[in-house]
Amino acid sequence: MVLADEVKVDENLTSYEQVSGVTGNLNSIGSDTLNNLMTLWAEGFKAKYPNVNIQIEGKGSSTAPPALIEATSQLGPMSRAMKAEELDAFEAKFGYKPLEIKVAIDALAVYTHKDNPIKGLTLEQVDSIFSSTYKRGGKEIKAWGEVGMEGDWVSKAISAYGRNSASGTYGFFKDNALLKGDYSPAVKEQPGSSAVVQGVASDLGGIGYSGIGYKTSGVNAIALGDDADSLFEPTYENCLSGDFPLSRFLYVYVNKNPESEMDKLTLEFIKFVLSKEGQEVVVKDGYYPMPNEVAEEVLDSLK
Repeated sequence: MVLADEVKVDENLTSYEQVSGVTGNLNSIGSDTLNNLMTLWAEGFKAKYPNVNIQIEGKGSSTAPPALIEATSQLGPMSRAMKAEELDAFEAKFGYKPLEIKVAIDALAVYTHKDNPIKGLTLEQVDSIFSSTYKRGGKEIKAWGEVGMEGDWVSKAISAYGRNSASGTYGFFKDNALLKGDYSPAVKEQPGSSAVVQGVASDLGGIGYSGIGYKTSGVNAIALGDDADSLFEPTYENCLSGDFPLSRFLYVYVNKNPESEMDKLTLEFIKFVLSKEGQEVVVKDGYYPMPNEVAEEVLDSLK
């Protein structure tokens, strides 16, 4: 596992340059996965602009699109891309689609208890643990012995933890790990990302999924892959190369009319997030920073 202090931001990222006349209120409603990151970005931004007030609410990615449509927030953080129906609802109101801004990279990790010796699982095994539909061709897995564990682990029951349906992480895992299959009713739904990790850390037989930024010393983030001979740990390198199968971008959506400029406060906040300083915050929070070429592409889309 690559430790956060070993992950370095791209040296080519630009430093943030302060501008004058940035004041006002900024509201962010959306992803729980991004809650800590948004808070840290807000603190860094407010240190530069003391006259800015930023409110952050993180109850799940599905709360972001309605908040943008109703104009109760300018920032809509999401741990998954917007669904077609969400984009359509926004476009029906404004006549154009919201602007999607990639802000960080996440490994959606599968966590086990720190004392569990298992090193990795195939996606078929993950599907067989978390789903009831087995779209990857496996069959129900209930005990650790069924994934090759020995000794006392053979008959130890697997205890699965997951998120609730308002969560983008729930949706991403359902689409990508379970191939759009249904969750098993045995999965213990948790209200937040940290609650999943805490659940696994306090349960020797536990297994759960959550963003890499929520890793603690009480859990292991195991390797995953399509087959037992090619399992990849959720490291920065494996996310960039695409080898880790559950890597994803984290997003902030904003309401930007393509015919006009973005409001100054929102624009400067996004520029701060995509700067070297903003991406150092990403590393500090345990997520993975954006390569400069991706950040530049995103910055170009703001014009």
